[in-house]
Parts: sequence; structure tokens; C-alpha cells
Amino acid sequence: MSLTTIAGLAGLGAWGWLLTLRGGFWRVEPPVTVPEPDGWPEVVAVIPARDEVECIGSTVTTLLSQDYPGTLSVVVVDDHSSDGTADLARAAARAIGAADRLTVVAAPDLPPGWAGKMWAQNHGIATARARHPGLDLLLLTDADIEHAPFELRRQVARLIAARLDMASLMVRLPTDGFWERAVIPAFVFFFRMLYPFAWVSDASRTTAAAAGGYVLIRPQALDDIGGVAAIRNALIDDCTLAAAVKRAGRRIHLDLSRETASSRRYSGPSGLWKMISRSAYSQLNHSPLLLAGTVLAMLLVFVAPPLLVLSGGPAALFGLIAWGAMSIAYAPMVRTYGLPSAWSVALPLVALFYLGATIDSAVQYWRGRGGAWKGRVQDHRTGAES
Repeated sequence: MSLTTIAGLAGLGAWGWLLTLRGGFWRVEPPVTVPEPDGWPEVVAVIPARDEVECIGSTVTTLLSQDYPGTLSVVVVDDHSSDGTADLARAAARAIGAADRLTVVAAPDLPPGWAGKMWAQNHGIATARARHPGLDLLLLTDADIEHAPFELRRQVARLIAARLDMASLMVRLPTDGFWERAVIPAFVFFFRMLYPFAWVSDASRTTAAAAGGYVLIRPQALDDIGGVAAIRNALIDDCTLAAAVKRAGRRIHLDLSRETASSRRYSGPSGLWKMISRSAYSQLNHSPLLLAGTVLAMLLVFVAPPLLVLSGGPAALFGLIAWGAMSIAYAPMVRTYGLPSAWSVALPLVALFYLGATIDSAVQYWRGRGGAWKGRVQDHRTGAES
């Protein structure tokens, strides 16, 4: 049997397994409607913000304008910004007459052993609990999220109805330009492939994930794992938090948002490349073996099928079927982002982009420049220059 035939069979077998035995990750289900509770818990949103003057105004405005029947307050933690982030947050709250529901605090100096976001978030949670001792839920969100008016109401109702301890949303990412339309749907698709949402919500499975832009959590669930200090140095903080909460026996849920969206823009291919490379090697536990396995798997599963179509013989047929299965699996996500289904056939090219960014992530880690964000290097091997 030739190598091309073996590659074709491997790709075909992989897609057969992915489509049938991977938790239906490729299906995009409509939002679930649940009954509203008799009473609404008090919620405090915590937003770490570092040089977010372009985004923080709309984030604060949309949060404080929520159609939420209960009490909602916001704590913004200014993480040593140099661009007036704190002042703009206050101005946004004043503009809608909600200054009394906003607290802005400065993050203390970053201590060794903490990731910047985790330190700011920890300080924000402590502030929220001190100023609002009766709070029932924490909303951990980012400074670049534009919240749909009804989102908090819907998520709180779902959390209560399903008796969840933590509910997270992967917010809608921007697809304004060509490169964002090409790359962003695949980002969500690959994430769901790694962490099938149905498995995340299944208490009998160990799979756990969250999206850091929107995490609604009961304070007691956070206390059960030792608070944010338990994940103090996590670069992929959202999934690390979800794993810790689920291991503690708490129920978690993860879903896609159709309306709540990120306001951050990625400036073409270079911005998107950095978004992926910042944490890709950390996702692989900094393992050269896992990196090599990922490269081989990506080549066999995503890149080889269209190449095999050109090879002729049985391998061409196997490649065509695998490419078709890949396109069918990807099409629901493409349509979710408002693109024609035909875009799904280009997934092999997008996979090459992700593969390159993943390899670059490993290179940056070994050079001591990994996980760079807002002037901080947060992920590099011991002894590397930073």
C-alpha cells in the first residue's frame, strides 16, 4: 500500500471519527429558552483593563445598560494603564447616569508568579466582595466585550434553571475584513473540536473549557478551588478555571453567543497570527512531542485531503471524501458567521495558517518572548532571555 493511500485512509478515518464520536462539536445549536426565576440574584461584573481606551467605554456602557431585573454593579481594575482607561470608564458610566454602580480601582504592582490578568482579576474580585457582601454571582468579563442588552438576564436564568455553578459564553468575534472572515470562524471551529461543548456540560466527562470574555460564576465555586490564586500563573486562564471548577464537582456550561461580541480588531493577518501564537504552545503544555503530533495530525487531517485529490488512484477518492466531510463539518460555523457555505472548502488553507502560528508560538517560547500581551512577556522557558 502506497504512502498516499495510507495518508488518504488516515484522513478519511479521522473525519469519520470526528463527525460521529467527537460530541457533535461541529453542530451549531440554536439558543435554549428557559423560564425566568422568581427572584434575581445580585451580580457584580469584574473587568481587568490594561490600556483599553479604545474599548472600555462601550464595554462599561453596554454592561451598565443591561435589561437585568436584579442588582448589577461593575468593578473595573485599571492595570497600570497609560492611556486614560480609568477616566474613560468613569465617563461612560456618568454619561448614562450609572456612576453609582461603577467602581474603578487600581491594580497593585504585579508580584512574581502571577499572570497580569489574573492579578488584576483577583484584586477586582476582592474589591467586589468587600463592597458588595451580598453578591450572589460574579461576572468575569473582558474590557473589549460589547454586551447584548438581554445577555445577562438570559445567562442568569439559564444558570439557575440548570443549577449550574459556572456558565461561560464564547462571544462573537469580529469578521469585518477578509482575513478575519477567513480565520475567525476556524478559530471557533478548532476550539470546539478540542473542547466539544456537549462534553463540557456533561458532568460525567472530564472535558472542561470556558471563554474568558464571559464567565458567570458562583462565588462559592470559586472559593472551592482556592480562588483565582489557584490559577495565578495560567496563560489560558479560562480553560484552566473551568477545569479546576469541574474537578471540584461543580457543574459548568459553555455556549456560543450570537449577539454579545468582542470589539477588538486584529489588523489583518499579523494581528490574527499573534492572537493564535500567543498561547498555542502553552495549550500544548510546552511539549515538543505534542507539537510534533499536532503538526502531523493537522497535515493529515486538514492539509493532505485536497493534495491527495490531485494524486490520482484510490488516494484521490479518499482525499475527496475526507475534504467533503471536512467542508460539511465546517459549514455550520461558516454560516453562523454570516458567510456562504462555499467558504468551508478553504479550511485546509486556513489550517496551514494556524499550523504556522502554532509553530511560531513554540519558537517564541524558546526565545523567551512567548505570551506577549500589552508589554508583558508571560510565557517563556526558564533561563530564556525576555
